[in-house]
Amino acid sequence: MFQVYAPTDQNLGPGSIEAHALRAEAMGYDGLNIPEALHDALLLSALALRATTRLKVATGVLVAFPRSPMVTAIASWDLQRLSGGRFELGLGSQVKGNIEGRYSTPWTPPVPRMREYVNSLRAIFTSFQEGVPLDFRGESYNFTRLQPFFNPGPLEQPKIPIALGAVGPKMTALAGEVADRLITHPTNSAPRYIRETILPRLEKGAVRAGRELQDVELMIAPPIATGVDEAAVNVERENQRELLAFLYSTPSYWPSLELFGWEERGAQLRALTRENKWAEMKGIVDDEMLDAFVPSASYAQIAEELKRWYGELATRITFPLPHDPQLDGEAAKAIAVLHGSSPSSSSG
Repeated sequence: MFQVYAPTDQNLGPGSIEAHALRAEAMGYDGLNIPEALHDALLLSALALRATTRLKVATGVLVAFPRSPMVTAIASWDLQRLSGGRFELGLGSQVKGNIEGRYSTPWTPPVPRMREYVNSLRAIFTSFQEGVPLDFRGESYNFTRLQPFFNPGPLEQPKIPIALGAVGPKMTALAGEVADRLITHPTNSAPRYIRETILPRLEKGAVRAGRELQDVELMIAPPIATGVDEAAVNVERENQRELLAFLYSTPSYWPSLELFGWEERGAQLRALTRENKWAEMKGIVDDEMLDAFVPSASYAQIAEELKRWYGELATRITFPLPHDPQLDGEAAKAIAVLHGSSPSSSSG
């Protein structure tokens, strides 16, 4: 039913990513999502792909704008060649403050820029594969020169899926227009929000490009609370309560709260951050909110719960690795059920 991807903690670096990838592959995951926060996602992708034989590896997501599309295209082509077709490119725009202050890159409106970024990547990939002249002209990017000396040449599996991480309405619609896949954020992964907000926006973009909604896959990245028993699940629920309290202090993520009638809680959380009252923030995220945003059940029941939440909405989902590797076998059983290859168990 689902393609199941393992998330990667942003703290995992070059010294530990290979073991992480091998562990995920052994557990039966289909893919691995690699973020870009503390480490270079392309470097980590290369190490993960080199260490494995079956696992797909996706950047989730690569910060696009500080890199020329040509730089990204060459690296992606190399990773696709290295892995025999297992690389997937996820892109994100980041916020203005980071683009300008952290990366020293000029800021321009992100949606038209990302449209050109994706379309120029596809033009470059076509030139690599077919040897046709490169001629992409836009407002942000112009690519008109690719001598044979600099063309890496065709691949046996040239199709590199391109996904967009999106939260806002315009970027979500853009995913429907130009991407193969949309990656949700933990704050916009509630089934109601997907049905009422994300899917209509995706369809709007798809129609604009003469596509259909089913041409764009959803990669759901929900904040899951699971564990070997009820006590472990409750611990994870508290972890997710703290995470959501932090995330929802950012106004960009408030549309989910507004849909559920909880818009005042975002303002409360933001006020607490400004007062440095971090310990009080989790009290704003009550159990009703957790029940709406966080699928929660033991390993024996979580797969059926996720099917109930997302079975009619998505084909791909992230699922956390256990903190304790001794529990990998229990998590692997849940992954098998998510694949549809294991007998169903009753939902909790």
